[in-house]
Amino acid sequence: MQRSELQAPVMAEEEKYMNPLTCLFHVLFKGAAIAFYILSSLFFNYFAIHFVITVLLEALDFWVVKNVSGRILVGLRWWNEVNEQGESIWKYESLDQQELSRLNKKDSWLFWWTLYLNAAAWVVLGIIAIIKFNFDYLLVVGVCIALSVANLIGFTRCRKEI
Repeated sequence: MQRSELQAPVMAEEEKYMNPLTCLFHVLFKGAAIAFYILSSLFFNYFAIHFVITVLLEALDFWVVKNVSGRILVGLRWWNEVNEQGESIWKYESLDQQELSRLNKKDSWLFWWTLYLNAAAWVVLGIIAIIKFNFDYLLVVGVCIALSVANLIGFTRCRKEI
């Protein structure tokens, strides 16, 4: 047998992330907020530090997802305005169909899965806080759930509306 016959067949090149830096920050702030929430009780006994840093990390995640990674990874953008009558009006923006077809499927998959998993993780942490009777920490989790669910609802509505 010749050497070339022993070699494995050449695999088609896997689809790679088109925007790896955006994907990194999309996941990084989510992971940082959850990791800090879970691990900070080992290092800090002060609830105020725990609250401020966790909420700050989750707020950074909210901003990055809403204003950066949503546009780059899935081509969607949403915002909310209040009109003169005090009614909340949701606004949606999307790339045109030609530009949407150029988006990377792996980037899009990462965006949507981490959006859903982040909200689910905060709900689980909220249930744990209730079971442990840590109602102070339930406040932290409540703020984080509100921010992650706001992005989840905003992008889900945006995807369906456009």
